[in-house]
Amino acid sequence: MRKNLYFIFAVLFLVFPACQHPAPKIFDVHLHGDVDPYIQINTLNVAGVYKVALSSSWKLQNDYKDISEINFLYGLMFPCPNGKVPYSLQPCYSDGKDWPEVNWVEDQIIAGKINFMGEVLAQYYGISPSDDQLFPYYELAQKYNLPVGIHTGGAGPDHGSPNFKLDLGNPLLMKEMLDSFPELKVWIMHSGDQYYQEAIEIMKAYKRVYADISVISNPDILPSGKFSSIMKTFINEGLEDRLMFGTDNGDINKIVSEIEKLDFLSDDQKEKIYYRNAERFFTESE
Repeated sequence: MRKNLYFIFAVLFLVFPACQHPAPKIFDVHLHGDVDPYIQINTLNVAGVYKVALSSSWKLQNDYKDISEINFLYGLMFPCPNGKVPYSLQPCYSDGKDWPEVNWVEDQIIAGKINFMGEVLAQYYGISPSDDQLFPYYELAQKYNLPVGIHTGGAGPDHGSPNFKLDLGNPLLMKEMLDSFPELKVWIMHSGDQYYQEAIEIMKAYKRVYADISVISNPDILPSGKFSSIMKTFINEGLEDRLMFGTDNGDINKIVSEIEKLDFLSDDQKEKIYYRNAERFFTESE
């Protein structure tokens, strides 16, 4: 009987090795949803995700409501090139317009249906993040203390946005907007990507600016060595309290693995990146 018990315990140890390394607690601040929300939610649950900032078409976001134990925060994606979400090419809004009506946006905020502004697609639209067409939305975000997430860096193929311009992904272009709205909470999506040095410059100058590490942490897009180098630069610049986890619909298990490889990060620093920094950014008035 004792031998049988030893055998059972040995099998359990081999079949469930993850018990030795439990999944980290994760707040994913950069997710765009999937045509099958249930499959995506199951993957997130297994990976240890408890909260998500979701931005997609208005219709798809509504498909995620009331179907999961994960706490979803809902974003406003705009402006939409030709009225469509890049890559998926779903209509952003039922009326097919590029921009949502400002009064309608405020009504949705008051109703609790918009928790943050983003992904702001200025670059895909062919304008600067400081273009004054965006200012009425930033004004609402500042008024209601909503975070604003802005696309920076490059883009993949087949995004369907004819006016996309790479140089409009430079975070330094946010200066005018940040000066105009000093109480605004902003996060630089993708940490600036190839413009990460410029992202660091902005973050050091504006203390309310954070960054998510989506794209740069994805080994299917950026080599591990490059990600490690970028992260070390952010940490050496004293920005460990303003980096947030994000996948941008990348493979979450690969991304977590890349973070775990960073031997210069302490467990405390990893926790900050996985969820603590995001909790402070999304929930506190600074």
